[in-house]
Amino acid sequence: MPRTIVERELTTPVALCLPDGSLNPAAVGWSRTPLHDTSGIDGRRVWGRNKRWEYWAVTTPTHLIALTVSSIDYAAVHAVLVHDRRTGATLDRSAIVPFGGGATLPASLGDGPARARAKGISIDVEEVEGGTLLRAEVDGARLEILAELPEGHERLGVVVPWSTRRFQYTVKDVARPATGWLELDSAEARRERIELPAGESWAVLDHGRGRWPYRMVWNWGAASGTVDGRTIGLQLGGKWTDRTGSTENAVVVDGRLSKIEEELDWEYDERDWLAPWRIHGVSADLRFEPFWDRVSATELIVFGSHGHQCFGHYSGWVLADGERVEVSGLLGWAEDVRNRW
Repeated sequence: MPRTIVERELTTPVALCLPDGSLNPAAVGWSRTPLHDTSGIDGRRVWGRNKRWEYWAVTTPTHLIALTVSSIDYAAVHAVLVHDRRTGATLDRSAIVPFGGGATLPASLGDGPARARAKGISIDVEEVEGGTLLRAEVDGARLEILAELPEGHERLGVVVPWSTRRFQYTVKDVARPATGWLELDSAEARRERIELPAGESWAVLDHGRGRWPYRMVWNWGAASGTVDGRTIGLQLGGKWTDRTGSTENAVVVDGRLSKIEEELDWEYDERDWLAPWRIHGVSADLRFEPFWDRVSATELIVFGSHGHQCFGHYSGWVLADGERVEVSGLLGWAEDVRNRW
């Protein structure tokens, strides 16, 4: 059955929180550009429930790259991932630092750099002329990548309200052209430098600020690339937004964002994560065919996370401003994550 959601588009700046730290009702809605002041998510109120992060993923013809800088109040969780599509080799470095140590995160998106410093991990995310500069260094890898921000490129911002005390602001920014380089050390003590091919490399941002329930399950899917000469970015979500009156579904075509105001259905086999997935509704019908499952599992006293982030290709169609846009072989991912945090 269609699950259409009527959502309010915001066009002027707004504070996410009221002075007492609760959700500002005027902040609920979606925007085409970051408009929310999230400085109220500062860790001084409702300690333990504040979740703040910057997650960047970069897809290229040969490599998959991901960077995480985050603070969940009682811990900072940082990570660098590099997967070589040619060989299947994976470099996955992470660090959990008590009480948010080693994390620098701006109060609101664009207000300053994000940095991670932990044993064996250094990450810097900084707004520069022309886009966002991503730099990271871990044992075995270094990278410097510019996620370009073309003139007029639109970015989805959404507030998801579970209650006046539990809510999330997310910016999902897809189809950012990526350029730069990646260096990898081999077992033979050689260093390989890979230049990201322009026009075939794409960056995606997941920016989050909010106060979460202790347990949560979500689906997230994203993809970027060109189809028939048009730049297309998919942004898809599910489970965590159900019954909140908000969705995080959208498509970006040549920089123009079209909101999908519908709860889409996600179908996949939890016994076989590499079997095809289907994400569909009235506004979209997409088939996702994975080629790699990144399995993650962390279990600590107060924090646990279990996820399958499957990378692969999307095909099908999606409506953008009433136009049926065909999608074929668009590289991205779809994930199932279950958190206790």
